[in-house]
Amino acid sequence: MEDQIMDTLGNAPDPAIGSFNTFVNNIKLEVGKIIVGQEQMADLFLAALFTGGHVLVEGVPGIAKTLFSKLLAQTLSVDFSRIQFTPDLMPSDVLGTSVFNMQTATFNFKQGPIFSNLVLIDEINRSPAKTQAALFEVMEEKQVTVDGQTKAMEEPFMVIATQNPIEQEGTYKLPEAQLDRFLFRIKLTYPSLDEEKTILKRFREDFNVKQLDQVQAVINPTEIAQCRSVVEKIHISDELLDYIATIVDYTRNHGDLYLGASPRASLAIMKASKALAAMAGRNFVTPDDINFATKPVLNHRVLLAPEKEMEGHEPEDVIDAIVKEIEIPR
Repeated sequence: MEDQIMDTLGNAPDPAIGSFNTFVNNIKLEVGKIIVGQEQMADLFLAALFTGGHVLVEGVPGIAKTLFSKLLAQTLSVDFSRIQFTPDLMPSDVLGTSVFNMQTATFNFKQGPIFSNLVLIDEINRSPAKTQAALFEVMEEKQVTVDGQTKAMEEPFMVIATQNPIEQEGTYKLPEAQLDRFLFRIKLTYPSLDEEKTILKRFREDFNVKQLDQVQAVINPTEIAQCRSVVEKIHISDELLDYIATIVDYTRNHGDLYLGASPRASLAIMKASKALAAMAGRNFVTPDDINFATKPVLNHRVLLAPEKEMEGHEPEDVIDAIVKEIEIPR
């Protein structure tokens, strides 16, 4: 695929886009054997996978946050690990620790569960700041430093974290620096009535979800790297780059926001919009791609002004208002 990536304009030609979309559709078909609906979540998960980003999934219990993450892992021929965050979890339980070897009289490093390709962190807000801080380096730089030694993660590396926004007892607010390391925060809602009927019919004779065994791996690490190369070469015009920069700049100068987004957010919108364009079968980005990516990229990176928070507003309300204020490039 890589030798088909670029043409003279820097765009991905149709054969590369076609191969890319074959992988995307295969993954969606496999996940769709179990999951009903949640098309937007699927698109954002795949956009994160093909841009090297991490995802924070937020929603009430029982709406398939964890299940979707496990199913995505099943469609990839990669290592998968799951970490259940709890109040007593220590950084060494995540990263690993040095263990003394009596026979050789040396310390050997025993890797923690973070050393995997796809890591699911369930209920990430259950652990205190000390454990959260252990994720800072690995999520941003894809490496772990323990006892002065730096150990790089194998590609692909992706963290999917879940949290319940309703239950507050025994939880900790995630540090802003950690939130900024997630490409998206995906807010899940309940399924529609028709989707819920479909769920009931699909599993009325499958109490233990035996259908999980039907989900097969359809893409390997080499193919994921090739897909990332295709996304990287998707064309985005200077006008659209200016559009992204203007949106993010507005968040820093808006009266309804106490804290605006950083340049990391601008880069995140650009990367996500490229992935979404490729998933739509195009070798160029449109304003619609940018607008689709803007809310899940920014909703955890901005802080409401105290008075707006007291009035019950959400960050998405302000983001929508900002996007409406800015002229869309033609």
